[in-house]
Amino acid sequence: MDRQRVATCISLLEEQYGIPYPDERNPVDLLVMTILSQNTSDTNSLRAFAHLKSAFCDYEETLAAPVEAVADSIRPGGLAEIKARRIKEALSRIKQDAGAISLSFLADMEKDEAMAYLLSLPGVGPKTASVVLLFAFSMPFLPVDTHVYRVSRRLGLLSEDVRPEKAQPILERIVPVEKYHSLHLNLITHGRLICRTRGPKHEECALRNCCGYYLQGQKP
Repeated sequence: MDRQRVATCISLLEEQYGIPYPDERNPVDLLVMTILSQNTSDTNSLRAFAHLKSAFCDYEETLAAPVEAVADSIRPGGLAEIKARRIKEALSRIKQDAGAISLSFLADMEKDEAMAYLLSLPGVGPKTASVVLLFAFSMPFLPVDTHVYRVSRRLGLLSEDVRPEKAQPILERIVPVEKYHSLHLNLITHGRLICRTRGPKHEECALRNCCGYYLQGQKP
């Protein structure tokens, strides 16, 4: 992959959407939000998270509540019973390991150690762990969600035969570390607004002149 082409894509996206800057995010909130986002839309997962936060005063209360009560609060996000169990199990493990429901101790770990810890929690895969570590601790991971994966393949940053679970290390090798945050968020925005799964808006796409999908006649 031509790194100059990657740099061009990053630059065009930043011209279109700006350079997003990290803000302070509670890592446990991020963990729960990302578990809720699994296999559902952004709208539904955000609604489920808002309902969870309004139903319980804090995560101690969430942990103490019956699974059924947690599931009822997050039902808009789908798979409520499964996600409720995963959230409660993850909160329980964190409290057992840290003495409180806090992930602040990850800041003192090396990146790979922090990743390994999060991956040991129920319901946590590489995307969820990477979101927590990038956005809460500024650790150099580039999470790959459905939008990042789709747009990266169309741009040719990933070859057609690369499966989603293999995409992250490939992108991390070709994208400058200081641009992980920017590219991740801007690819998501671009995927939601322009490079949609169905009916991508080629005429509005700032990337069309460096997009393999567009230049090759929009083949699947």
